Amino acid sequence: MVLDCADREALAAFWAQVLGYRITRETPPYIALTDPAGRDPELLLQQVPEPKQGKNRMHVDLRVPAMEPELSRVVGLGARVLRGPFDDEGCLTTVLADPEGNEFCLIVFSST
Repeated sequence: MVLDCADREALAAFWAQVLGYRITRETPPYIALTDPAGRDPELLLQQVPEPKQGKNRMHVDLRVPAMEPELSRVVGLGARVLRGPFDDEGCLTTVLADPEGNEFCLIVFSST
C-alpha cells in the first residue's frame, strides 16, 4: 500500500505509532513502514508535491476490540474525528483523518 503525503517523516511517525509498525527503510521519496511480526502488509509513504484533494477512494480500516480506548489513543497521536462513532450495519465505526487529512476508520465488529 502506498499513501501520498506532503511530509513523509511526520506522517511516518504518526502511522508507525497508530499501526505499531517500524520504519524499515527510507529511499526518497519513500519511507517504508513494516509490521514487526510480519503479518500485515508494508505501508509506503510517498512524498509528493501536490496537496491532497477530495475524499480518498481507498482507505485503511482498522479493526479494534473496543472503540473508546483506541479512539482516544489515535486522536492523542494527531488524528481528527470526521464522523462517528456510529452504527454501520452492526459495526461500530468512526471515520477519522490522519494529520494530512487522509481518511481511515476504526471499526468494532460485533460478535453476532
